Amino acid sequence: MYFDPRNKEYPLKNDPLTSLVVPRPIGWISTLTRSGLVNLAPYSFFNAVASRPPFVMFASAGRKHSQINAEESGEFVHSLVVWDLREEMNITSADVGPDISEPELAGLEMAPSIAVKPPRVKQSPVAFECKYVKTVDLPGTDSKLSSYSIVIGEVVGIYIADDVIVDGRVDLLAKRPVARLGGLDQYTSVDTIFKMRRPG
Repeated sequence: MYFDPRNKEYPLKNDPLTSLVVPRPIGWISTLTRSGLVNLAPYSFFNAVASRPPFVMFASAGRKHSQINAEESGEFVHSLVVWDLREEMNITSADVGPDISEPELAGLEMAPSIAVKPPRVKQSPVAFECKYVKTVDLPGTDSKLSSYSIVIGEVVGIYIADDVIVDGRVDLLAKRPVARLGGLDQYTSVDTIFKMRRPG
């Protein structure tokens, strides 16, 4: 099978892209509204894009609360989704109004950050405190603007729980980080690690 993914009609039941780019890390993004309400939402279009200095990005269709809050406040936090937080993460994916705090909806305790104002998910073993850098609007087909934008942040602080630091290295295997697969309801968890030495 070969097809042009820019066409409106797909030759399969769903857009196959999210089934082909797998697994995808989940950016569990917390931000603050102008009134100080905590917003928390998962983004499967998320990744690290540079290491020194470190930058991360998240993207979604339409200007959702996380993007608006990050742009207006200049800050956001990414908390790592692990197996024990999978249900809470799913609850925070609900499409609710801007006056609803997703951590409260999911019964999640938040913890204060050090370098930025948005809090992190307290039970998450890893959090990136980020300063908003820029938004990149993506072009669409036929010279029209896409509904997707990439939100880029510089990581200015990293929290790592002491119990995942083993012999001076981060060991997240026991926590089973969660990632997205295809479709609307497919996920996976990292529970196997193998090593290969790079040549040269």
